[in-house]
Amino acid sequence: MKIIKGGVTAPKGFLANGISAGIKRSGKPDLGIIVSELPAVTTGVFTKNSIKAAPLVVSMKNIKKGMGRAVLVNSGNANCYTGKSGLEHAQGSTEIVAKLLGISPADVLVTSTGIIGKPLPYNKIVDAAPILIKGLSTLGGSKFARSIMTTDLIVKEIALEIMIGKKKVTIGGCGKGSGMIEPNMATMLGFITTDAAISLQMLKIALKRATERSFNSITVDGCMSTNDMVTLQANQLAGNKKIVTQDGDFKKFYQALEFICIDLAKKIVRDGEGATKFLTIDVKGAANEIQARKIAKTIANSALVKTAAFGSNPNWGRVGAAVGSLGISQIDEHNMKITFSPFNKKEIAICVELSLGGAAATVYTCDFSYDYVRINGEYN
Repeated sequence: MKIIKGGVTAPKGFLANGISAGIKRSGKPDLGIIVSELPAVTTGVFTKNSIKAAPLVVSMKNIKKGMGRAVLVNSGNANCYTGKSGLEHAQGSTEIVAKLLGISPADVLVTSTGIIGKPLPYNKIVDAAPILIKGLSTLGGSKFARSIMTTDLIVKEIALEIMIGKKKVTIGGCGKGSGMIEPNMATMLGFITTDAAISLQMLKIALKRATERSFNSITVDGCMSTNDMVTLQANQLAGNKKIVTQDGDFKKFYQALEFICIDLAKKIVRDGEGATKFLTIDVKGAANEIQARKIAKTIANSALVKTAAFGSNPNWGRVGAAVGSLGISQIDEHNMKITFSPFNKKEIAICVELSLGGAAATVYTCDFSYDYVRINGEYN
């Protein structure tokens, strides 16, 4: 496994671009697109929030066919709680892109991120789409990654190479997220591309598994978004023997995909709104993995634990209280051990050891600072 320069356009046959369409008042980039030059096996995961933004409704319909060509993203407006017009604008966006690329609207996924409850300035997307498509390039990955940012402070992208047989396979990805982070499906927004030859069934298995160990194992503030979505496209151009079973080649591919997902997930936590500390929560000795993850998430989402981290205050009682709040009868002060790394460091490790079994889980989070309150108090 070798980390290389780039993001979503690092694999063969992927183009991207990002521009300013005027959706954001700041004038910063706010419209991006990824395009595969050939039809790509496509899968994705979406928020479990019962309130889903209009573009997710459209994308969840289009992704059922398992093949696709393009992903269109706008930032600065979530197109959520926008009623019938929001759905029409999301569907219309796929039709505009499809016409410009000469493909079917069903081959286009669309998503949005930004402020909830405001009408999408659809005319700006209509006007900017031809410019966006004209600028597609193999060098456009970073432009795309920048165009999807909202309160993010850093661009989040990564790419790596692996060998499957005698063929070089590349996986690239980028993501966005800084606040309203408590995914229960995938991530805030994440986009992963690969030139691997792999079946849809294996792609789905790989993404679901990698998601659980990465994006579903992070939290910034415990708030689940209406717009969370991650996509994975594989256009087969690497020329490797097609992965159709969970064999050695699948294992290599999966390990690389998990690495990509964990890297992006950690970057989202490190870029948490107002964050000054990065926390790793390890739970060991749980009865099962579900229990371990639930305990770790409860600790990670505790406002008291997060503020203690900000204040460099190793208050282990807050950790114990968070675990106890779950009401698990087998856990008491006699069979739980809590250890910390120094709380005055930028990176903090908290470990809870139980004696209920052999299961473990790790969750990543950040602290709550004064700036978190300020940023979210002003966000509208």
